[in-house]
Amino acid sequence: MSDQLANRSPSDQSRFDKGDVAFIILAGALVSFMVPGLAFLYSGLSRRKSALSLIWAVSAANAVAIFQWFFWGYSLAFSPTATNGYIGNLHNFGLHNVLGEPSPGSPLIPELLYSFYQMEFACVTVCILMGGLAERGRVMPAMIFAFIWMTIVYCPLACWAWSVNGWGFTWGVLDYAGGGPVEIGSGVAGLAYSWVLGRRTEKELLNFRPHNVSMVGLGTFILWFGWLGFNGGSAFGANLRAVYAVWNSMLAAAMAGAAWCLLDFRYEHKWTMVGFCSGTIAGLVAATPASGYIPTWAAVIMGIVAGGVCNFATKVKFLILIDDALDLFAEHAVGGMIGLLFNAFFAKANIIALDDVNTSAAGGWVDHNWKQLYIQFAYICATTAYTFVVTALIAKGMDLVPALRLRASPDAEVLGMDEDQIGEFATDYIEVRRDYTDWTARPDISNEKLGGGSSTDTHSDPHHPLVAGDRHGVPDTSVHGGSHMREKPAASQGAANGAA
Repeated sequence: MSDQLANRSPSDQSRFDKGDVAFIILAGALVSFMVPGLAFLYSGLSRRKSALSLIWAVSAANAVAIFQWFFWGYSLAFSPTATNGYIGNLHNFGLHNVLGEPSPGSPLIPELLYSFYQMEFACVTVCILMGGLAERGRVMPAMIFAFIWMTIVYCPLACWAWSVNGWGFTWGVLDYAGGGPVEIGSGVAGLAYSWVLGRRTEKELLNFRPHNVSMVGLGTFILWFGWLGFNGGSAFGANLRAVYAVWNSMLAAAMAGAAWCLLDFRYEHKWTMVGFCSGTIAGLVAATPASGYIPTWAAVIMGIVAGGVCNFATKVKFLILIDDALDLFAEHAVGGMIGLLFNAFFAKANIIALDDVNTSAAGGWVDHNWKQLYIQFAYICATTAYTFVVTALIAKGMDLVPALRLRASPDAEVLGMDEDQIGEFATDYIEVRRDYTDWTARPDISNEKLGGGSSTDTHSDPHHPLVAGDRHGVPDTSVHGGSHMREKPAASQGAANGAA
């Protein structure tokens, strides 16, 4: 038997269980589905005039992260020949030598599959960070920032926690699916990015409300669905530890959503949907580092604590005067910290061993491993400090270059990021109360009746019927059948852009 094993080629797949391989492929696909979930969530939480820019930023950042991970990200995070404990080398540059050997994260799956699964984690992390652009950030410089940030911040954080030679891994840090690299990384980086961008104008902060709460709900439930692959797949096999992680994720999300909603009820005695969604995400964030370590009863407690603490953490931005518009710090960074600390108290060795790989891992205080608390606390401090300082330096350095300035102009902020940066709109229509003359009337109502001009105007000419696709009351088709768009007066065009 040993001779047969020795003669197998690196691409020999018979060493892996096909059920494990299929499960992680599916889990990776679920994590990928979190990207549109984030896009819809962020879009729904923003004003209508900047809703599409966040969808674009998340979508484009996902593409940047895929290329960076292939180019050198995976190698910088997980190359086994690097021994400095801080960051990898270029041994696996361009996925060189990444094929069918057992992965550095688990012997249950091949390295090529492991690199794909970890790539999706990197994508989600960068997409979370894109929330820092909300309503004032330029999108193209943010893509350059994303590539640099992944290289200098995310890859080291992933190396610390998960690489076989990372200092956190060798020290015994318990971080199941990314409390440090994903949650603290994105949440603290979002805070630093928002700090460099500066606050939105006071007019933009007055009476701010999400423009589409239905989209917020849709994004949240897509995220919840994808998170089951995020946490379940981090067991790297179809085993009981994966099932435990899924159960803990469900319980933490449910309890955190209820806790946040109850706390918000004290203000206006309303059961807010945004509050429920915010709490649900906080619970899922806390479950990320802890779901593969703690018992189910502890997940219930963790969900309640995460929902309450993250709710109060949304007030921190007012104390430090940083306009963290989408509460990345309160949701992701604080939630990740809570999950990491719960590992110190409630992690159990027999739960960790359910994957039949980590059979000698130490638990937390419930297993009398008292030193785990200071290990987890030191890890939280290190990841938080490194992420904030380095992210702020990258953002500030880029912002000093005129062509790479991160923030849009004041006029663009008033106009909206969709008009200024994208040229398209999540919801493209004109509100009658903003500019009466830009209203597209029904074909049977003339502009003379509306006070908008003579009945011989093109708008009311029976030979030029207006249809649903016509923009701003100008027909898309000329009298000769050729397509055209008649140029609008400057004042009217500006009003239309402002409303959109």
